[in-house]
Amino acid sequence: MSKRVLLGLALALALNGAAVAATTGTAQGASERLAQAVKAYEAAGAGEDDGEGGADEASRFTFPPVGPKADIDRKSLLTSARQSLDGVDLAALKPDQRLTHAILKWSLDERLEGLSFDEARMPFSTDGGFDVILLYRANGMHLRSEAEARKWIALLAQGPEWYAANITNARRGVATGFVQAVPTAQAVLERARRTAATPLAEDPLLAPLRNLPAGIPADRQAALLAEGTKVVTDKVAPARAGFVTFMETEYLPRAAKSLAVSDLPDGQRYYAFLVRRHTTTTLTADQVHALGQSEVARIRSRMEIVMKQAGFQGDLPAFIAYLRTDPRFYATSRQQLLEKASEIAKRADDQLPARFGTLPRLTYGVRPVPASIEQGYTTGRYFGGDPKTGRAGGLMINTSALDQRPLYELPALVLHEGAPGHHIQTALAQEQTGVPAFRKTVYFNAYGEGWGLYSEWLGEEMGLYRDPYELFGRLSYEMWRACRLVADTGIHAKHWTLDQAKACFLDNTALSPTNIDVEVARYVSWPGQALAYKVGELKILELRQRAEKALGERFDERAFHDAVLLNGSLPLAVLEAKIDAWITEKKKD
Repeated sequence: MSKRVLLGLALALALNGAAVAATTGTAQGASERLAQAVKAYEAAGAGEDDGEGGADEASRFTFPPVGPKADIDRKSLLTSARQSLDGVDLAALKPDQRLTHAILKWSLDERLEGLSFDEARMPFSTDGGFDVILLYRANGMHLRSEAEARKWIALLAQGPEWYAANITNARRGVATGFVQAVPTAQAVLERARRTAATPLAEDPLLAPLRNLPAGIPADRQAALLAEGTKVVTDKVAPARAGFVTFMETEYLPRAAKSLAVSDLPDGQRYYAFLVRRHTTTTLTADQVHALGQSEVARIRSRMEIVMKQAGFQGDLPAFIAYLRTDPRFYATSRQQLLEKASEIAKRADDQLPARFGTLPRLTYGVRPVPASIEQGYTTGRYFGGDPKTGRAGGLMINTSALDQRPLYELPALVLHEGAPGHHIQTALAQEQTGVPAFRKTVYFNAYGEGWGLYSEWLGEEMGLYRDPYELFGRLSYEMWRACRLVADTGIHAKHWTLDQAKACFLDNTALSPTNIDVEVARYVSWPGQALAYKVGELKILELRQRAEKALGERFDERAFHDAVLLNGSLPLAVLEAKIDAWITEKKKD
């Protein structure tokens, strides 16, 4: 039996009121050891900023340490934390402490195994990387004082060191053959060129300094902007140009010819780890591939039913071609696309109190993806906010290539990235009280992306899909995630070509060709991540159906959603144990 299965069983027993501490001394000792483990884990950078706006206040103005020494230090702290956990008597802990223990144990094992592959050697992908972190930070950044403005300028001034440290890591990747594939390297190079060519007047890094609070005198505002402009010109611009040169002359010529991560040194073991990491299960690549094929067949059957409800007389390929090309399904301006997304978001907000017992106090806004990175960027993304720093969450909408952004897909996108999707989930995790800080920011892909996809499904019950076209858009998005299971494993475990990977999307979804190209490029450069969505969604739906069957008329959707969300992000085995315990308690009511 696997360690994760044992972990789930142990947590289930614990949450159902298994043994209590025999003595106060035992309980105190267990609590202290758990606290030591938490302290070491958080010191190792748990919840470190991923660049997308989710960092705590202190880390807004710092870069996380990178490089071999930083990883050695992390490994030492994480190993210490893991050793502390081994000595904890679970029976002596309170229920919420046992939950902390389960989350921490899974995360520690995953992070330590990840460090064993020296993943820092590959510091960028088509979907992100060290080179866009400053852009992500700038988006939604509100500088509240002159002191904060100076911290931002100081962070910009550290740009050369940040670029240099990550390029050094990438050079180690080149030297050891642990590199991205040629298409990924080419895409990152093109992104780097666009970023380096950004006109100073349009540079997003200076936007926070152009929007300083009125309480700062005008002459000081002008001086701060001038200082920041000089730093971008003298320091950031040369660092950006140096990255372009590195990608052109060193990285691209030695990028991997195979798309499969399994072809890298120790790649087969690495991909097996990535499948476990992103699904938080023990599923193999072959099992995930088969699951994807099964889901593709199921969803396609329903798509054909909805197509007929729309009154279309042809077959599914003809309907998809119609949806991809008829102008009625596309916005005519960037602003119109943003306004449509905003209108959908407010209709969703109107339904939330009926579906959720607890809602976050933090709001979110609808924003465009920054123009400097929109080309090759995904169609939408959520950036976490922070009520302490006055930053709302952000539903980011890619407003480029309007003829590739169909409106019938927009409701599913908004539900997934906004509310009740990532915003509700992320903000409620941040607003937890009485838990260690890491539990507010830790993120397990299968849980988080599974919840986002479940939110698209929930949109049907909420009445958010107003016609067969929007419902077909939801099914197309669900099919997209099912095809991900097939394509990701096909590329990295079965050595598929790009055309083979794209076939599932072209044949079964209404996604535009541009979106398909972007998405498949993402799966090449970020192996395993695409597997999280469907695996997580299917588990949440399974748990809901289990609860509905067990509780019958006593099933309360609002209470179920609270049970899923109010403990923050969880590995799927831990979530399952938590919901099973919740069902048991509800049966007693």
